Amino acid sequence: MTGGLVLEATGLERRYAIGRGMFRGSATLQALRGVSFAMRPARTLAIVGESGCGKSTLARLVTLIEPPSAGRLAIDGIDAVNASGGERRKLRRKVQIVFQDPYGSLNPRKKIATILEEPVRINTSMTRAERQQAVKDIMAHVGLRPEFAARYPHMFSGGQRQRIAIARALMLRPKIVVLDEPVSALDVSIQAQVLNLLIDLQEEFKLAYLFISHDLSVVRHIADGVAVMYLGGFVEQGSRDQVFEAPLHPYTRALQASSPSTDPAHRSRRVPVTGELPSPIDPPSGCTFHPRCPFANERCRREVPRLQPYDGGGHLHACHAVEERRLPDLPRPSRRAAAGLAG
Repeated sequence: MTGGLVLEATGLERRYAIGRGMFRGSATLQALRGVSFAMRPARTLAIVGESGCGKSTLARLVTLIEPPSAGRLAIDGIDAVNASGGERRKLRRKVQIVFQDPYGSLNPRKKIATILEEPVRINTSMTRAERQQAVKDIMAHVGLRPEFAARYPHMFSGGQRQRIAIARALMLRPKIVVLDEPVSALDVSIQAQVLNLLIDLQEEFKLAYLFISHDLSVVRHIADGVAVMYLGGFVEQGSRDQVFEAPLHPYTRALQASSPSTDPAHRSRRVPVTGELPSPIDPPSGCTFHPRCPFANERCRREVPRLQPYDGGGHLHACHAVEERRLPDLPRPSRRAAAGLAG
């Protein structure tokens, strides 16, 4: 693993065999298709896309809830796919998750102190006094008063419950935290508070965040890097500024166009997209986005685009129309890239 990385995923795939009924046999659902990315301490990688594109499946693989069907996943330099049972238990302590619904992820029958103490009781050899002190410390870090420890989840607001869920995720001092739509169930006025808390905790504990969301305004606030997912695969990857200021893929542009903005440049990049997300059981041939893309041609319908750098840099795309410069408003290529295209 490259130095400084806490996670490295290469060619991750996840397939599910599903039944189609008594007389129709079985089929394969391709939830993830060759996904690759890396994560660094104190950095946030955001995964964005429509519902059903594979974001939550990716979260289950990263948190070791499910194994990949193919590909490599290394956490803190250890091969998580082929690790022994003991190694996987240790790796799970390094990766924790915060779910979308803070109430549904907390046991309503247990007091907050018990909920927070449970991870360290199961996974460490701490004494009871040490566990209780650890609960007090983490509650202070997330802005919860000490007396809250004796209360039940239903006694808190949505924002407070999400703070409890964040505190539970940090009890084992993980290196990676998967945030699966962590603020989408909260009022807008509370979202900013929770996001700012996450940023403060990341800076203090040097956490690597995998931030899963469909809300681009939230992603723009918190992300360092962005990966745009469509039907199980990445169609664009880059820094936050690259993806938001100079989007390449038509799907990325369509996502941004659907997000409210007063920026005239944002409105000028609107891409008309029609139709529904195709079924992962029977995906389209070639580029999976071509049935909905106004720039698709015959090559798009028959040839799968590969994820490749644009202009020789770290901004990646998987689009024939971008490669062939058929999209409007593309950033100008550098001299080096233009020479390469001419040659």
